[in-house]
Amino acid sequence: MVSAPEKLLLAAPRGYCAGVDRAVQTVERALDLYGAPVYVRKEIVHNKHVVAKLRERGAIFVDQETEVPEGETVVFSAHGVAPAVHANAGERALRTIDATCPLVTKVHVEAKKFAAQGYTIVLIGHEGHEEVEGTMGEAPEHIVLIETEDDVERLEVEDPDRVAYISQTTLSVDETNAIILRLRERFPKITGPRTDDICYATTNRQAAVRQLARECDLVLVIGSRNSSNSNRLVEVARDLGADSYLIDNEAQVREEWLDGKRVVGITSGASAPEELVERLVGFFRERGTTDVSELEVVREDVRFMLPKEIRKELAAVAEPAGS
Repeated sequence: MVSAPEKLLLAAPRGYCAGVDRAVQTVERALDLYGAPVYVRKEIVHNKHVVAKLRERGAIFVDQETEVPEGETVVFSAHGVAPAVHANAGERALRTIDATCPLVTKVHVEAKKFAAQGYTIVLIGHEGHEEVEGTMGEAPEHIVLIETEDDVERLEVEDPDRVAYISQTTLSVDETNAIILRLRERFPKITGPRTDDICYATTNRQAAVRQLARECDLVLVIGSRNSSNSNRLVEVARDLGADSYLIDNEAQVREEWLDGKRVVGITSGASAPEELVERLVGFFRERGTTDVSELEVVREDVRFMLPKEIRKELAAVAEPAGS
């Protein structure tokens, strides 16, 4: 006998955010317009399934822009890049398409603004994450990275009255708020962005998982290991007492996870396509689960325009001949 939960609850919102949708579409349109190969610096978004599908279509993923042959097309990932990357691309005469999420660009703009005003900038984020590397590249001599509340205690700054904070867009909302609270205690005059740096999609998906975890015995999060926002969803569910695991697809579900589980919640990180959710639901339906419903916590209607380079090319292609 295989285990089949009585009920599946699907979190809403889940899956693709506007920034990921824009980035993936950017590579797809670039392939349509220019043909293969189109080079992509780093993974366009942190999802193995998405990267594999784009690779099949002719995208070539590289670690650095210096690996791209001179004169070729390169797309910068949704996570953003440092100014030095743009400079390197210019030296190699690369045609660049910047698929940086507009909400990441907002953090870059804040970093430049605070640096120009002479602040020491405290960046809350995960060391080594591409978004953090890109943001720090905007003002490396002004930015210090912290990851935890304990890091706040060890922080040494030149002028405690001239401190600003910014954050990675895909962090845990609760943990980041706790770090900001600690920063405010240590540096009462600290300043920050006018609006939250943690993006709407990260916030909404964590809110949905909070609700989901209260109603489920097990929460499965579809997302890749290197996806920051997907890992945070697992943590949120576990903090609320639900068993929770991160999986790339339905093939990674383990039998022992399902033992004795009556209600299973499903969500997906902001870079995971909906087809992976559909495959996981199909996996449970084949086992005999028939009760499948959606738990809508927030309704999203955010859309971002494609990068201007792609919009211009698409407009030119759409113009009737001889016009």
